[in-house]
Amino acid sequence: MRAVLQRVRSAGVMVEGEELAAVGRGYLILLGVEQGDTVKQAKTLASKIASLRVFEDDNGKLNRSLLETNGEALVVSNFTLCADCRKGNRPSFTKAAPPQDANMLYEEFVGYLKQQGIAQVKTGRFGADMQLQLVNDGPVTIVLDVDQEGTIH
Repeated sequence: MRAVLQRVRSAGVMVEGEELAAVGRGYLILLGVEQGDTVKQAKTLASKIASLRVFEDDNGKLNRSLLETNGEALVVSNFTLCADCRKGNRPSFTKAAPPQDANMLYEEFVGYLKQQGIAQVKTGRFGADMQLQLVNDGPVTIVLDVDQEGTIH
């Protein structure tokens, strides 16, 4: 399972020209689910993201978490994060989980993020063609991978 976190001042997702969801200060989280990923990985990732200290404290140091700042999260499924680009020029997406499995783990991840105490957790529409708008803050962009054992890389 892979997540790309972008610290944002604001972010929104549109589907067919209509705004589906929007958040203020917090994270835009792109989530890729691979074949064989588990609920344990979703839980581990949600916990790490809620506690990751990448927001400034009163001294300007990256020392506060999404929880501590009462930040919001917009979670968008993104199977292209599972791309294998090692051969040729066309990415292979065979590592991506089948849609039914990916959607279940996406929903589990969103639920675990809410359980962590995040003030607002909003989502895109799984499987839809979405357009994202964001104001990246920093910029701060972090990639987190969780392996089958639940170790974050």
